[in-house]
Amino acid sequence: MTTRPDWLDLQAYPFEAHHLDLPGGRMHYLDEGQGPPVVMVHGNPTWSYLYRHLIQRLAPRYRCIAPDHLGFGLSEKPSGRPIRPQEHAQNLQVLIDSLGLEGITLVVQDWGGPIGLSSAIERPERVARLVILNTWLWPVDDDWYYRLFSGFMGGPVGELLIRRLNLFARVVMPMAYGDGKRLTPEIHRHYLRPLGSPEERLQCLTFPREIIGSTGWLRSLWNRREVLREKPVLIVWGMKDIGFREKELAVWTGALPGAEVVRLTGVGHYLQEEAPGELGEAVERFLSAG
Repeated sequence: MTTRPDWLDLQAYPFEAHHLDLPGGRMHYLDEGQGPPVVMVHGNPTWSYLYRHLIQRLAPRYRCIAPDHLGFGLSEKPSGRPIRPQEHAQNLQVLIDSLGLEGITLVVQDWGGPIGLSSAIERPERVARLVILNTWLWPVDDDWYYRLFSGFMGGPVGELLIRRLNLFARVVMPMAYGDGKRLTPEIHRHYLRPLGSPEERLQCLTFPREIIGSTGWLRSLWNRREVLREKPVLIVWGMKDIGFREKELAVWTGALPGAEVVRLTGVGHYLQEEAPGELGEAVERFLSAG
């Protein structure tokens, strides 16, 4: 097994490391279990650690692949330039191609939504099913709520706070929990330590900026959303999320009227951490149904 950082709890995260060399840096990913592939895509400021419970539950019957985007988790953290979401999507596609994956179930959350679902749109023949967790896919440049958040967190003040104080992982993440007590110091440490220095936080800063900055790319994906309606879809939604609310869930149910929807009352944005049992049960049932 590749050497792991000394802060990593190997009992909670007992997985073998894999790496893919990309033009922008070295990507770390997990590849656990055997069977039909399930690709799990994270957002900000998380990494594959977010999916540890789901991986352990599914690995006896499924092949679970969970990458860390460049700049996050155990992947290389290029400090020279921001990596835009569209580039993360291209990196994910390179990983999928390099592993020769077919019949994929995509599990996506937060920025993992646009990044992962772009694969289902660009290469629909590779993707069999979708599991959508508190995310979006459409342009939000006309929504004051997102413009305010993106402008502040991605602007000069937000940059200073994220670079100097690790604000996104330290403050924004706990605020997005439905019940902050579920983010224990031990769990929180695993999101703080990968972003330990100002240089390592560049991509964490880039994501909020790109909520508006990537409007053109988001619009291009949303304009091609019809291909997603051809897939079986499970939506599991934390109903106490302050980022992606019932309003955003309604957009998904309108766009994907055939989707199965599981609403988790009292659960916030990071439902993989807050409700791992309920999430695992819903995903397992969905996969077993074929």
